[in-house]
Amino acid sequence: MKMRPFALLTAVTLIAAATLFSPMSPAPATTPGHVDSGDTAWLLTATCLVLLMTPGLSFFYGGMVSRKNVISTMLQSFIALGVISLIWVAFGFSLAFGESWHGLIGNPMTYFMFRNVGGATHPSLSPTIPLVLFAMFQLKFAVITPALITGSFAERVRFSAYLLFMALFSIFVYCPLAHWTWHPQGFLHQWGVLDFAGGTVVHMSAGLAALAGAVFLGPRRADLGHGHTASNIPYVLLGTGMLWFGWFGFNAGSALGANASASAAVATTNTASAAAMLTWILLDAARNRRPSALGACIGAVVGLVAITPAAGYVSVGHSVFIGIIAALVSNVAVHLKSKSSLDDTLDVFPCHGMGGIVGMLATGFLARDVGLYFGQTRTMLFHLLALVVVGTFSFGVSWLLYWVTDSLITLRVAPAEEAIGLDLSQHGEFLELDPFHQFGGFAGQNEPESKPRSDRDS
Repeated sequence: MKMRPFALLTAVTLIAAATLFSPMSPAPATTPGHVDSGDTAWLLTATCLVLLMTPGLSFFYGGMVSRKNVISTMLQSFIALGVISLIWVAFGFSLAFGESWHGLIGNPMTYFMFRNVGGATHPSLSPTIPLVLFAMFQLKFAVITPALITGSFAERVRFSAYLLFMALFSIFVYCPLAHWTWHPQGFLHQWGVLDFAGGTVVHMSAGLAALAGAVFLGPRRADLGHGHTASNIPYVLLGTGMLWFGWFGFNAGSALGANASASAAVATTNTASAAAMLTWILLDAARNRRPSALGACIGAVVGLVAITPAAGYVSVGHSVFIGIIAALVSNVAVHLKSKSSLDDTLDVFPCHGMGGIVGMLATGFLARDVGLYFGQTRTMLFHLLALVVVGTFSFGVSWLLYWVTDSLITLRVAPAEEAIGLDLSQHGEFLELDPFHQFGGFAGQNEPESKPRSDRDS
């Protein structure tokens, strides 16, 4: 199915006109003491930090794919900032945090077009910060989640189909999960399931959706010589640094204030990532492999993933345990996946899916005062039940959404398009040669055979 530019332009124009009639938000609250300036300043900072994670992810993923797919892979992350932002303002925030319908989903009209989302606080969602700031902070979580999925089907998905799937995933998977877990009336929240910053809502959902996507789309064409050699390790290192930096906003910002909980989350986040990074390198050495920058980066991210649901609930010492266990589990999962026929291009399920599962179970085990480690069984039992519910829902609904998307817009690019790379076939762009290539380039790269005619002629 081909989208006609005129039809798209008409639709965008109509939407723009409709927004002129959307209700205005009330004026910001000015009552002294109603908004805590320290909490607000920290959440403003944390919101910007979490936004930085999406460009960081684009570098992290972009450096791992073949050279002819770098731009397309990076754009798949960047474009989420545009698509999900508009969905969130229109009705996504309402679905996640609006008036609850039986603990399952929010009323889409509660905050439609950010109605009543202004400078005033909200008694349960944002007691010390403006509700609009809380909404924008939560938006950044909604943005990065579908971007995480893209690593599983990199190098073979049609861009227009991905845009549709991303929108459907946000509406039918992410928003319900956010409501279940973080809304005061959400049924997982009522069960006592703990997810400090998104191990369940973000990483498990993305990991299971990635698994469904890899299975649904099938492997890349073997005759094209696809391997797992990263085309640009410096991109991966840069992306990892941006992710690690932004993750402090991701986790510590979820305390929703400049307080002791945020401080603890900073410490546990950094420590778990450090432990996982070193563990990954040691595991590679145990397999007689040389320590690699790529392995260190993957290990660091796995540690960040695993500590996310537990960041404000565990001690720094326990964060070391979580980082080590997550690295062990994900490293083995990556090793087993490499021996299977599953083509999860950038190991999204072994790293984000399994890392999120480890973190969720570790939270039920180690959460301060309520975990199994402290002699309490309720939290752990509900975490096990939630694991089944969230896993089944994320995989099953995502599979259905892939099928719906494929029925409307074919998901897989044509063999010829995959052969020349998605940068050229989907976007008409390609990565220019850099100084490294004057001396032989990176191993395992696939260059476009020729430039577009317009570039050659010019």
